[in-house]
Amino acid sequence: MERTAISELYEWKSRSDRKPLIVRGARQVGKTWLILDFAKKAYEQYVYVNFEEDSFLNHVFEDDFDIDRIITAISLRTQQDIGKDTLLIFDEIQAAPRGVTALKYFCEKARDYHVIAAGSLLGIAMHRSDSFPVGKVDFVDLSPLDFHEFLLAIGEVRIAGLLTKRDWQTVAMVKDRLTALLKTYYYVGGMPEVVDSYRQRKDFAEVRRIQNSILDTYTNDFSKHAPINEVPRIRMVWNSIAGQLAKENRKFIYGMLREGARAKDFEVAIEWLMDAGLIYKVNRTKSGELPLNAFEDFSAFKIYLLDVGLLSAINKLTAETLIRGNEIFNTYKGALTEQYFFQQIRGKVDFVYYWSADNSRGEVDFVVQKAERAIPIEVKAEENLRAKSLAAFVARNPGLHALRFSMSDYREQDWMTNIPLYAVTLD
Repeated sequence: MERTAISELYEWKSRSDRKPLIVRGARQVGKTWLILDFAKKAYEQYVYVNFEEDSFLNHVFEDDFDIDRIITAISLRTQQDIGKDTLLIFDEIQAAPRGVTALKYFCEKARDYHVIAAGSLLGIAMHRSDSFPVGKVDFVDLSPLDFHEFLLAIGEVRIAGLLTKRDWQTVAMVKDRLTALLKTYYYVGGMPEVVDSYRQRKDFAEVRRIQNSILDTYTNDFSKHAPINEVPRIRMVWNSIAGQLAKENRKFIYGMLREGARAKDFEVAIEWLMDAGLIYKVNRTKSGELPLNAFEDFSAFKIYLLDVGLLSAINKLTAETLIRGNEIFNTYKGALTEQYFFQQIRGKVDFVYYWSADNSRGEVDFVVQKAERAIPIEVKAEENLRAKSLAAFVARNPGLHALRFSMSDYREQDWMTNIPLYAVTLD
């Protein structure tokens, strides 16, 4: 599979001020696969250490942070010579006591070494036992495969190339094919193991089995890694997300968790799920003025999952429901479409918000900031081209150019551009 994030690893390698790199992301988004693929392509030699599997090296950082001693221990254990041009891969680094802290000393005392670290629930491990090396590490965030990566993975190289070229006239000619592929992506999603299974077998039942296994892994992690008193609240938040997104107004409502639920009771649970990379919070902005974060409303927000395929699995939507459509699909298509769109733009813009009027009469699905540009965005699951709220928002904020993503073909207006959903771009 081709991951676009590999370009960030090449860029990291080329820096003169390179620091140890942490690849962040939820479990099973392909962190180890990406790092090893990069190691094989970019280095003549690499040394891989999994601290969860190696009980000897698991304790290598406990006595001190003498880099020469640490390198010697790793070299002896792996029976590999380690030079300054060797890539050191520290996988499951959270399993090694003081492992994350050790990265500070690689930065300060041995920056010539190339070091990449990754780990399950790394964000949570950082907050617990280790002193996090602030300013001493670089980061790459890895998410599930986006739609473009999905197309490449399943062999739809020409289709992917067509979308990249933005040849809208030709894109319109293969609209039916693109629509079918997009709905398939709604079901399969972008988790690497799931995509690889679909690529090889085209078996939707097997896809769902793997997705359910991943979901079980995540829920088991609640009990293993979260503070025990927070586990019930974490489960309540997690189990409510599909229902929260299924509402016409997708704003997160604490009352859906339990009667009388208050924000302060669930703040830690939401933060834990965010640290684990399982959910993302999109706050409301009160204005389209820049910078958007100056008008952020922390009390109103939506929550999205890390992957549209997992959302389909949680909702127990069948492949037939998604691809052919029926009343059940009509209920969930808005939620799936917003989830899909958020997944495509996350990490590609500076800020992501949504907007709603103070009187609740009108809402814009997303307002993003990219460089010094605010972009109001409406996302439509079908070819519905009504955009009353979007038009009202642009009227309130003269000078903005809006985007609407729908199943309609590409078209430009003076105040708005419509882009097909399967060709998400903010350029």
